[in-house]
Amino acid sequence: FVKVEATKFTEVGFHGRDVDQIIRDLVDNAIYLIKQKVRSRLKEEVERIVETMILDAVVKNSGCKEELADDLGAKYEEYRKLYKGGTLDNMKIDIELPDEGRRNSFALLSLHNLSNLAELIGRPDKGSRTQKWGQRQIKVKEARGRLIEIEFEKHLNSDQIVKEAIQLAESDGIVFIDEIDKIVRSHDLRDGHDSSAEGVQRDLLPIIEGSTVNTKYGNVNTDHILFICSGAFHACKPSDMLAELQGRLPIRVELKGLTREDFYRILTEPQANMIKQQVGLLKTEDVHLIFTDDAIKELASIAAEVNKSVDNIGARRLHTVIEKVVEDISFHAPERAGETYIIDKEKVRSSLGKLLTKTDISKFIL
Repeated sequence: FVKVEATKFTEVGFHGRDVDQIIRDLVDNAIYLIKQKVRSRLKEEVERIVETMILDAVVKNSGCKEELADDLGAKYEEYRKLYKGGTLDNMKIDIELPDEGRRNSFALLSLHNLSNLAELIGRPDKGSRTQKWGQRQIKVKEARGRLIEIEFEKHLNSDQIVKEAIQLAESDGIVFIDEIDKIVRSHDLRDGHDSSAEGVQRDLLPIIEGSTVNTKYGNVNTDHILFICSGAFHACKPSDMLAELQGRLPIRVELKGLTREDFYRILTEPQANMIKQQVGLLKTEDVHLIFTDDAIKELASIAAEVNKSVDNIGARRLHTVIEKVVEDISFHAPERAGETYIIDKEKVRSSLGKLLTKTDISKFIL
């Protein structure tokens, strides 16, 4: 799955990202998913291999390598218990690790937004195979993290992962293109040329219909990828889109505006909802804020009412409504440390009630 905004792309031939980048991002996400699956499948095996490597180094450092087999086995088990308990974390051991110099050079290059970096310098896994290895003295805790990554890399750089990822992207890929209305121009306003308008629609046509896109991992066919487009269409209509693009997006759904009940669920159900965020924000100033359930319902009612009377901006309205209610408390928070405030229905009404009677004024405040 990948979500993109249509306005970020430009017509081919103009400076900027072309629409093929959507499919490249989709394949990158697919590779990440496959790698996560491989990691979860091999986690126990890799941790066991790394544990053995570190214990070998610990025993070697302690000078117990020449002891009899029975004594050595007992020593291993003793160190294994200490290792699992974290007692050995700060112990320094001599272990063979790859040179970091080459890897750092890749990291520095990637700081610059070079989308075709891999094509310029080749596949990054090829560079890692030629890294120089050397004996290093390092703490057990640091060695564990680096050795786990090295062991995972041996499995994650295979061509089989790339093959599975491309197959996953082609068969189960979903692309959500937001702000599609921003690349549509009304018939009355079509003057001049915009690099992020009709040209982008024309470039989207073959990808949505089904074509082959070249990526750094290989060719990807878009025949079975699901494309979902969305837009507000305030300044234009869906019929203003290119006729061919309308035909390639056959199912149309008109979404209803958010109701009072929807706003209440938004304010209460998410794990990090806006009420909890506001409480946590003021808690940093040692001010304790409590919202009653009636207050939350009133906030939801007012947000729905203002959206109807002023301008429907959806759930964004909740930010402005809540901010207006806690504005005075937020402003004086540093001077009121240790105090507790209860926001009830009356407090919400007193903060916002007068504004609702004056639609022309609330247009500028809310």
